[in-house]
Amino acid sequence: MSRPVLYIAITNHGFGHAVRAASVAAEIQRRNPEILLVLVTTAPRWLLESYIPGDFIHRPRALDVGVIQADSLNMDLTATLEKLRYIQSQQRAIIAGEVNFIRQNRVELILADIPPLAALIGKAANIPCWMMSNFGWDFIYRDWGGEFIEIADWISQCFGECDRLFRLPFYEPMSAFTDIIDVGLTGGTPRYSSEEMRSHFHLTASPEKTILLTFGGLGLQAIPYHNLPQFPDWQFITFDRQAPNLPNLIAITDLQYRPVDFMPLAGRIVSKPGYSTFAEALRLNIPIVSLTRQGFAESPLLISGIQDYAQHHIISPEEFFGNSWDFLHQPVQPPRQSCPIAKDGNEAIAEAVINYFHSTI
Repeated sequence: MSRPVLYIAITNHGFGHAVRAASVAAEIQRRNPEILLVLVTTAPRWLLESYIPGDFIHRPRALDVGVIQADSLNMDLTATLEKLRYIQSQQRAIIAGEVNFIRQNRVELILADIPPLAALIGKAANIPCWMMSNFGWDFIYRDWGGEFIEIADWISQCFGECDRLFRLPFYEPMSAFTDIIDVGLTGGTPRYSSEEMRSHFHLTASPEKTILLTFGGLGLQAIPYHNLPQFPDWQFITFDRQAPNLPNLIAITDLQYRPVDFMPLAGRIVSKPGYSTFAEALRLNIPIVSLTRQGFAESPLLISGIQDYAQHHIISPEEFFGNSWDFLHQPVQPPRQSCPIAKDGNEAIAEAVINYFHSTI
């Protein structure tokens, strides 16, 4: 008897979508190792392997664009529009290629985060397409106006063909979808104990003076490391491969380690608005210092989310790129909401997927 096959389509944008989709995939695999996972994404295999411990098929395909960026804060709208138009012009060929793959490999279900064409691929292949996200790309592009409006309308039509949406926290209404199920936070969990990590990386500072600097897969072009000597008895952790050699800075280059593995060691995480970073920090109850971000409609939703549910401190880019970093001496603010946020996203989506396969046997 052949194994059930799940096709997981991941948006071609940074690492955050790959992280949360892979976290769900890992939970599916943990609960039912018989399900064969096919991850359709241009995200690197090492990233997927850092979240999914067992076997999976990696199919490197770009089904959408996301936003073309120089780093985690600077966007190229002209290049993004050009690439979007190219994908729109090629959609028939893209869909035909994926439908052929799906039929050859007897895929029974699509789970997407959140390439719009995945819904059309599901329709053409005559299998359900479920999606998971806190926003749709139509929401991002529509906010930019002008020539992006037509693109946003096209994407909304694609999303209208989706069979079910698992809506993650910090969401926009996502009104293009007809069947919406709200779930809790997704994300990975640390793979090592705090004692192991402290010993291996010679971390001696207290958590209150240990800062994790993490800016997603695209990073930042110019993290102001020149401020770190002002904090000689603190320890800073970065995943920036171009980081300078400083006595109080640990640069992580080993691909087996992820930001979430270091979160329990840190008194604060300094980041830009990003769902996966925020979600993993919230799942571990780690305070978040976040820059604001202009021109990306999801960012205010994320900022409001951590203000509601996390210990937090919101800073401007000017404060971050300035020469003092006084924000590290300032207390974090308590969450505005007294009730905790749901953290069951991995489990809820995995259970639904497994139940679907059981129902088709």
